[in-house]
Amino acid sequence: MAAECELLRERPRQTLIGDKNYFGRGFERELSEHGVQLLRPARKGERERPVAALLKPLRQVIESINETFKGQLDLERHRGRAPGSVIARVMQRILALAAAIWHNDATGQTVLRSVIAYDH
Repeated sequence: MAAECELLRERPRQTLIGDKNYFGRGFERELSEHGVQLLRPARKGERERPVAALLKPLRQVIESINETFKGQLDLERHRGRAPGSVIARVMQRILALAAAIWHNDATGQTVLRSVIAYDH
């Protein structure tokens, strides 16, 4: 939490969504002390958490977006060597996908999250 103190100060009452491996009383207490709410699925042996019904569909959306990034945008083969070039190449592809989604929506396409028509 110390590494992100400025972020927490500038944007109070944040919600962190994590998988079931983000756990521990001390960890959750520290988050709470900083005004961060943790949403995660229950671990084996824990009682069901209040947000369980929201997390499953959200996870499906995240997995779908990740698959789009890896499949259509070739994010696993970015060819960047330094952190700055990796970030630039990944951001270019995300911007291209966002532009394609906007264009597909604006032109009434049935599939919004696809860049196949622009792949040439």
